[in-house]
Amino acid sequence: DKETLAYTASKVDEILAAPSASEDTKSFARAWKSAVANGDDADKATDTFLDAISEHQTTIDDLIAFAGSEVGKQVFGEEGANAMVAHSKKRKEAGAMFCDCAACRPCHELLHKFGREKADVYL
Repeated sequence: DKETLAYTASKVDEILAAPSASEDTKSFARAWKSAVANGDDADKATDTFLDAISEHQTTIDDLIAFAGSEVGKQVFGEEGANAMVAHSKKRKEAGAMFCDCAACRPCHELLHKFGREKADVYL
């Protein structure tokens, strides 16, 4: 329906605007937008998109491990990495299952809306 399509489009736009989105995730988002704009079957395009982003979800445990690694410290800086680990551990204690960055959050929100994942603590 139009409301679901508009919701999905808004989340796709959030993903595309997120500096933390991987190039793969952005590619999936662009493919969805292109398919819908070309008049392709929106349900099929959405299923394909959801399958793709489902494979790229960052779990809270993966985030903690990455942020605490040497590579994570290079990416975020020592202070940023430590803050990310502390933030993520606090979220995990509250029951969080996934990363809450600007790219992961809209992915998770879409996957939840379409019944593919349980709600995380922020939903």
